[in-house]
Amino acid sequence: MPMVHKFVDGEDSHRWAVRAASWGLLPRFGWNRKENPIGLAAGFDKDGQAITQLAKNSGFGLIEIGSVTPIPQPGNNRPRVFRLLEDEGVINRYGFNSDGVGRVHQRVRSARDAWVPEQYAYFGVNLGKNKLTEDAKLDYEIGVNYFAPHCDYLVLNVSSPNTPGLRSMQKKSDLEKLLAYVKESLDMHKLEKRPQIFLKIAPDLIDSEMKDIAHVVTNKKFGVDGIIVSNTTIARPDYLKSENKAETGGLSGAPVREISTECIRKMYKLTNGQIPIIGCGGVFSGEDAYEKIRAGASLVQLYSAFVYEGFPVIGKIKRELSELLKRDGFAHVSEAVGADHRPKQN
Repeated sequence: MPMVHKFVDGEDSHRWAVRAASWGLLPRFGWNRKENPIGLAAGFDKDGQAITQLAKNSGFGLIEIGSVTPIPQPGNNRPRVFRLLEDEGVINRYGFNSDGVGRVHQRVRSARDAWVPEQYAYFGVNLGKNKLTEDAKLDYEIGVNYFAPHCDYLVLNVSSPNTPGLRSMQKKSDLEKLLAYVKESLDMHKLEKRPQIFLKIAPDLIDSEMKDIAHVVTNKKFGVDGIIVSNTTIARPDYLKSENKAETGGLSGAPVREISTECIRKMYKLTNGQIPIIGCGGVFSGEDAYEKIRAGASLVQLYSAFVYEGFPVIGKIKRELSELLKRDGFAHVSEAVGADHRPKQN
């Protein structure tokens, strides 16, 4: 990986990693192949080019493609991906570059037609809006119509910092309108196997905003099955060393680890553990994953860790997590979910 960092641009290395995954150049043995609560976050395979290989051979328990927008769009101008090598972080301002629902839908259908649920990972599609769309809920409806029959879950991404106005949809009134509209759209399909609906939120929310979101997602009339905590942050911790720290965009990787874990902790408490949380942000080790699980996450996603450690990091995290669970007397991950919120026993 250090050689890649030295000689290959961040976006080019991303593109080659997706291509390698589509060719099946993934670890075939060891801890990568064991069952797990570790998933691939959206942002890696944006256009669904490596679905089958990632779902079958990567060792992930769930994979998520996207974000996918209704109309193809190029995103922001390059350069738009910056490594913060000294901080193990990444800043991106991709801006929802997407092939659009039509082309991605073809790839999803092709992959899902040959799907073997017992052998493949849980599969989700992350939905975004086009930059110039004024009524965002219409874009999410399009995403639901295209992908609901072909996935296990859908993610409403209302928290990317790189699309103007998107994060304002996390406000209570706007969120309620969006979720009600999406639920109505999904109900109209009358699917025998209905995909779950997850909401992906930002780590930069203030306490009152978190409280409002918790109130909305726990109201069953809006049909939310889980939340993903969290997206990238617009904050820049004081300790960042990299010269790229001033670049505009969302910060991910190690610098967002504590921010996202604290957000998980607060949302678990505000929802009284009533709704599943997928923890995302700065997961590089089994200890990182375990912290998020104890804070309230039922599953954990990663992406930036690939930048620094490649695909073998999946097996490493699973092995270390297994050892930590065993150390603390947990037979299953589910027993450790939210453990930090329970009274300590003598």
